[in-house]
Parts: sequence; structure tokens; C-alpha cells
Amino acid sequence: MGGGTLIFPDLGKHCQHPGCNQLDFLPFECDGCQKVFCLEHRSYELHECPNDRKSRKVVVCDKCSASIETTGRDGEDKAALEKHERSNDCDPSKKKKPRCPVKRCKESLTFSNSATCKSCNIKVCLKHRFPADHVCEKLSSSTAVPAKGASNNSKFLAALAARSGKECAKNGRGSVSPPSTPHSVKAC
Repeated sequence: MGGGTLIFPDLGKHCQHPGCNQLDFLPFECDGCQKVFCLEHRSYELHECPNDRKSRKVVVCDKCSASIETTGRDGEDKAALEKHERSNDCDPSKKKKPRCPVKRCKESLTFSNSATCKSCNIKVCLKHRFPADHVCEKLSSSTAVPAKGASNNSKFLAALAARSGKECAKNGRGSVSPPSTPHSVKAC
């Protein structure tokens, strides 16, 4: 079947679907049957290709969340699931996705949103990737780090409380009352 026009006889091809025969200037060649089709009949289903090898479908197992590839033909999905369930690959304990071990964190861990702590080798979500954000065993066993952090915090509070209210009064922002406890500070 030739295509094209009188001026360009090699331009385009006719659709080989029975009853169509449309001249298409950008035809599609089927991988399965090696015939030429227009845009409307290019899919395997629409031209009823006998060699439908590229059509695939993925079915997810309800028990273990494994994905099973099928060709998508009628009835094959159920047969593939039954075969998977009979095999040793179907393990319901695999269904649970790993979660962040930090208390009250419900983030599921995937390859893109997880980090492994270099101190304690625990896999946590990105929100808790720093040792101070999760209960890091190395951090809690080392008493120097928390004491240093706590002493810096108390030093800051003590220095802020010891300030006189003169600076705030000069700016007209108010005054600081003397603190009732060493950790309470009234802001300007």
C-alpha cells in the first residue's frame, strides 16, 4: 500500500486496520504484528493485535504488598495472585512498612526520607536525623554533651536575668522586674 500525494508519493502510509485505510503522515508501526496504524488504532487493544506482548499490568498482593506483573489478559490477574500466594514469596509479615522508632512519630521510612544515625546506627526519619532529636544511645551515655548544652542554657538565662532594666527603659519598651526564680525572665 503506497501513501503520500502526487508530489510526495513516499510521504505517509495508510492505516492497515480493516475499514480505516486513513492516510497518516506520522504512522505508528506495531511492535507485535509489524503493521502500520493511525493514531486512533495504534494501541494493541484497538487493532486487536495477536502478538500483544508489550501490554503489562501490575497487581498488588493484599497480604504482603508485593507487586506481581501480568500481561493484563482476562482472568490472569487472579491466577497470578493465587500462584503468588501458594509460593514461598508471599509473607504477610513483610506488609508492614518500617516506621520511625522515635516515640509518637508515625512517619514510614523509605529510601528517600530516612537517615541512619552515625552514632547509634538507628534508621530514623529526616525530622529526627540529628542525635539530639531522637533518643541516641551514644548521646545519652556520654554525659559531657548534655551537661554542656544544659550549662550553656542556664548560663544564658542567668545572664539575661542579671541584666538591669535600664536598657529597656531607655528605649521606652518597658522595664524588667526582678526575677522571682533564677529561670524566669521578663522580656522587654
